[in-house]
Amino acid sequence: MVSVGVDVSKDKHDCFIVSSEGEVLADVFTIPNTMDGFHYLLQRIRHCTAPQDKIKVGLEATGHYSYNLLGFLLDNGLTTYVLNPLRTNLYRKSLSLRKTKTDRVDARTIASMLLSDAGLKPYTDTAYHNEELKSLTRYRFDKVKERAKLKSSIARLVCILFPELEKLVPSLHIASVYALLEEFPGAKPVAAAHLTRLKALLETASNGHYKRDMALEIRNAAKNSIGSQMPAKSLELQHTIRLIRELNREIDEIEEQIQSIMDELHSPITSIPGMGFRMAAIILAEVGDFTRFDSPDKLLAYAGMSPSTYQSGQLKNCYPHMEKRGSRYLRYALYNATKYVCHWDPAFADYLAKKRAEGKHHNIAISHAAKKLVRLIFALEKSRQPYCSAA
Repeated sequence: MVSVGVDVSKDKHDCFIVSSEGEVLADVFTIPNTMDGFHYLLQRIRHCTAPQDKIKVGLEATGHYSYNLLGFLLDNGLTTYVLNPLRTNLYRKSLSLRKTKTDRVDARTIASMLLSDAGLKPYTDTAYHNEELKSLTRYRFDKVKERAKLKSSIARLVCILFPELEKLVPSLHIASVYALLEEFPGAKPVAAAHLTRLKALLETASNGHYKRDMALEIRNAAKNSIGSQMPAKSLELQHTIRLIRELNREIDEIEEQIQSIMDELHSPITSIPGMGFRMAAIILAEVGDFTRFDSPDKLLAYAGMSPSTYQSGQLKNCYPHMEKRGSRYLRYALYNATKYVCHWDPAFADYLAKKRAEGKHHNIAISHAAKKLVRLIFALEKSRQPYCSAA
C-alpha cells in the first residue's frame, strides 16, 4: 500500500508519498497548479511504486481549487479520496499537542490518514461528473436568493412611493404590478396618468384579468396617496424591476439545463409525491454517488441532520440539537422537500400528524419526517425502483 497526500492550494500543491510500512518514498515536494505539475506528480508516483502496489491518493475538499487535479487523477486511473477538512484537522490535532499547521504538515497528515482510516470511501467518476449538476443547482440557489433580496427592495420602495397599492393587489410581485410600476414609478405618476393608458397597460400585463374598474381604483388611490415624490427612489424602483426580470430569465435558463440533466438521470426519487425536480436535483447533486454510503444513517450524518450527542458522567443531553455539519444546500433541499412530501403523500402526512400528536414542535416533527424521507431516498436510489406509497 502506498499513500499519497496532496495539500491543495490555488497556485501550487504540496505532495507527500509514504508506504504502509512507514517508509517515506518521497518527502514533501511542491508542484505548480499546471498540466506540467500534474504530470510531474504522476511521474513521481510511478517512480516510487511498483505495478503490484495499491496506490491511494488523498486531498482535501477545497472547492474549485481541487477540481482540476481531481479530474486528472481519476482520468489516470488512480484511486482518489476527497477528505473532509474537518476530519483532517481533527486528525492532525490528535497527532500532536503543538499548534503546527503548514502545507507540508497537511500533506503528511493526509497521507497518514489514508493509511489509518479504513472507513474512507474513494471518489468515483460518478461523483466527479455530478459536479455539473451541483454547479447548476448552487448557481440557481444563489440567483433565487439574489432575486428575493430585490423583491424585498420592491416592497420597501412601494411603501415609500405608493403604499396604498399593496392593499389593492394580491401581490406586488406579479407581472401587472411590475408593468405598472416600471412605467409609473410612484403614486404621483399614476395619479397623473391617462385612464385609457392605465387600463390598456394593466389589461395587457394581466392577460385581461384587470380592466377599467381596476385602473380607476388604482388611480383614485394614487390621487389620495400619502406616498412621497422622490425621483431617486422612483429610478431605483424601475431599475430593480428590470433586474428582477433579467434574473427571472436567467433562472429559467438554469432550470432548463437542470431539467435536461435530470431527464438523463431518470432518478426514482422524482416519483415521490411532492418531490419537485428542483429539490430532487439539489439532493442528487449534493449527495453525489450513493454507493459511498452504507446506510441511511450515514447519509443523514453527511447531511448534518443527525442529532448531536453529549454525555459526561451523570450529565446527558435531554434536547440534542441537529449537528448542522455538511452541505447546507442538502439540508435546505431535504427540509423543503419534506414539507411538500408531507402535504402530498398520505403516509408522510400521517407520520407528521403522529409526531405532532406526541407534542413535538412543528419544526421538530418536520425534521423527523425528513429523516424518514432520507431513508426512502436511500432505498429508492439503491433499488432504482419508483416509489409506491404504503398508504
